[in-house]
Amino acid sequence: MTEQKNAYQVAASTPDPELPTLTIEDLGILRDVHYSPTGEDGTQVTVTITPTYSGCPAMLEITADIHSRLTRAGFAHVTVNTQLAPPWTTDWITEAGHRKLAGNGIAPPTPAPRRSGGPIPLTLTAPPPAPCPRCGSADTRRTAEFSATACKSLHRCNACGEPFEGVKAL
Repeated sequence: MTEQKNAYQVAASTPDPELPTLTIEDLGILRDVHYSPTGEDGTQVTVTITPTYSGCPAMLEITADIHSRLTRAGFAHVTVNTQLAPPWTTDWITEAGHRKLAGNGIAPPTPAPRRSGGPIPLTLTAPPPAPCPRCGSADTRRTAEFSATACKSLHRCNACGEPFEGVKAL
């Protein structure tokens, strides 16, 4: 395995601290891993990540975790950069990420509202119901706008009665 590929795999396998069943690659916040030899003293690895939203409190922990993992893997010089533009969207969550969310009882997000280079469009209608990750029913209701984190909401399935969290489409 090449050193660059290894650096990417080490960074990509970093779990999200708020959704630890997902890696930062699954979540779509890993933007780039750049590897370059620096001569006698090793290599420089620069990782670029994008927060799920501006001010996300998990970014400090994710940055420290990426740095620690790459250092333990033998990369001497590690830099983690944050890139804000373009802003992250739930559409960047991978198919594997969607499967992992549903497999852990969290409804994956529906497709995000379309942006045309500006802010998210204002709509006056409620978002579509989150499908129940346990039974698959679309007959669900949102019980709270926020859950343990700002990017999730609470729901209850009317078909099976189970409560569940859902990732908000952004």
